[in-house]
Amino acid sequence: MAAGAPRIFVSHLAGVAVFDPNGDQVGRVRDLVAMLRVGRRPPRLLGIVVELSTRRRIFLPMTRVTGIESGQVITTGVLNVRRFEQRPTERLVFGELLDQRLTLVEGGEEVTVLDVAIQQLPARRDWEIDRVFVRKGRSGAFRRTKGETLTVEWSAVTGFSLDEQGQGAESLLATFEQLRPADLANVMHHLSPKRRGEVAAALDDDRLADVLEQLPEDDQIEILGKLKEERAADVLEAMAPDDAADLLAELPEDDVERLLTLMRPGDAADVRRLMAYEERTAGGLMTTEPIVLRPDATIADALARVRNPDLSPSLAAQVYVCRPPDETPTGKYLGTAHFQRLLRDPPYTLVSSILDGDLQPLSPDAALPVVAGFFATYDMVAAPVVDESGSLLGAVTVDDVLDHMLPEDWRETEFHLDEDDEGVADGG
Repeated sequence: MAAGAPRIFVSHLAGVAVFDPNGDQVGRVRDLVAMLRVGRRPPRLLGIVVELSTRRRIFLPMTRVTGIESGQVITTGVLNVRRFEQRPTERLVFGELLDQRLTLVEGGEEVTVLDVAIQQLPARRDWEIDRVFVRKGRSGAFRRTKGETLTVEWSAVTGFSLDEQGQGAESLLATFEQLRPADLANVMHHLSPKRRGEVAAALDDDRLADVLEQLPEDDQIEILGKLKEERAADVLEAMAPDDAADLLAELPEDDVERLLTLMRPGDAADVRRLMAYEERTAGGLMTTEPIVLRPDATIADALARVRNPDLSPSLAAQVYVCRPPDETPTGKYLGTAHFQRLLRDPPYTLVSSILDGDLQPLSPDAALPVVAGFFATYDMVAAPVVDESGSLLGAVTVDDVLDHMLPEDWRETEFHLDEDDEGVADGG
């Protein structure tokens, strides 16, 4: 949603139908899941508890919600049917936040929570609980007085936040939310194995996947081994396919097969394909999820795909034009359209007319030094990988090349600017 997205009070969502993109109902909303934060920062809305027709309750992440409107919730259609299990840092909105007694910051008057409102943040897919609908005065079995009702900012009441509730361990976890995945990985690497496991258990699947991609192999294996197999499979699905393949390659064969069987068939197929290549080749380094467009796509179509906030900057730097099918392995690879070129031409222009067709793609068997030389020669941040038949198999990004060229202990290095570097950075 864009800036100015509508605010929705959660009472209007209780029991509403949840649909897939085809209009088929998959279940109903039974609760919402939020994560409280330290201080008076609004809680982040993580997802929705959906009850299927089988009465099983599952978790639907907000990243897989495409619309909340007219008494219905629309999803991407990708649902994980594993039974919902609440984690330590999570709060159920209907079950735990409503009817709580809080205190107004201004005046110190006690209030009861009747409803809360959620809103999507501008230019992002994150949602927050930013308003609280309260009634003044005490309530209970022997108190039926109807006090004044009002809607206030989340920061206008106290009693909700983690530090106010005295949950020190959870407060520690909440502070990690502000860290980049690489920085959180560095913190977790230096924690005790016990605390590392606790933090991993409390992180949601997408966040844990991002962190695992940044951790050394030993830490990855340790953390994955402490998760239930069903959740381990969910986290592997959320990882980039090349990173998931690298991690699985370090596990015993029986464990690998069990986890792949638990993964969604499409995700498992991508990982199996990558595991067939040698690790230090273009095929072993590539991701199977680059931006692929057909020849009749326009620049407007390409820019819409590039705007996807889940894409890394290197993957968003260019799009690959291929004949159908447009999922890897694709039909015939036609060429690459660079992001800068997309910005220079009218939106209605066909991407097939602005291709860099002279750039030779990489073979999946190209060794790491060859791949690195390709990036250095052509100043690229990503490169297509094409097989002998001309099908696009995936794309290698420069971060994966660096990750495999640096020493194994590079994550142990403290990167910082010395005084001379700081002077240069400041223009001195």
